[in-house]
Amino acid sequence: WYHDNLSRHAAEALLLSNGQDGSYLLRKSTERQDLYSLSVRGKDSVKHFHIELTGTSLKFGFNEFSNLKELVMHFANQPLIGSETGTLIVLKYPYPRQVEEPSIYESVRVHTAMQTGRTESDLVPNAPSLGTKEGYLIKQGKIVKNWKTRWFTLHRNELKYFKDQTATEPIRALDLTECSAVQFDYSQEKVNCFCLVFPLRTYYLCARTGIEADEWMKILRWKLSQIRKQMEQRDATLRS
Repeated sequence: WYHDNLSRHAAEALLLSNGQDGSYLLRKSTERQDLYSLSVRGKDSVKHFHIELTGTSLKFGFNEFSNLKELVMHFANQPLIGSETGTLIVLKYPYPRQVEEPSIYESVRVHTAMQTGRTESDLVPNAPSLGTKEGYLIKQGKIVKNWKTRWFTLHRNELKYFKDQTATEPIRALDLTECSAVQFDYSQEKVNCFCLVFPLRTYYLCARTGIEADEWMKILRWKLSQIRKQMEQRDATLRS
């Protein structure tokens, strides 16, 4: 969960988009060479705390620790005072540097979820990934070829779309294990369009910008490549 040269802005984006209350990571501070920043998510914001490396110890506010493990163990059980209003934040979920999913966002990576753990042995390398992508896309209807804005969520191998972001039940859930291709589509009058090819139907989707369309396609294509690898490994195991 040490992220070296991760910027303050990128740390906030990572923790807010993929973390949860108590998710934390350590990074270099840009202010001084002997300073590190501990970025911790609490509810809807990220707090940053300076850690000073003296050579023999780590100074964190009025506290001093002989090593990083001691610091984490201490604050895993004792709240951090995260703001002047008295917001309490506890270090619960180390945010891993080694990630399962591809780098698709500008300096912001999609990370895997980790089990609650306060020591290195608690980390789960192959933990399930969080919902990797969500947002509004414009979808073409199946029968009537009109276009409607829908809220899409991508989690593991399932792409769901809802009437809007507030809806609790999806209109449909697409199983990506049945998808054969994700590709740009230039047959529509709209721009920034791509399609998902399934055996019984091809879904045509459009994003607001070319960057958003590219992000969706990259993560969807990566999902398909992982599904193929899993199937190949399964087939190889069955053959053996």
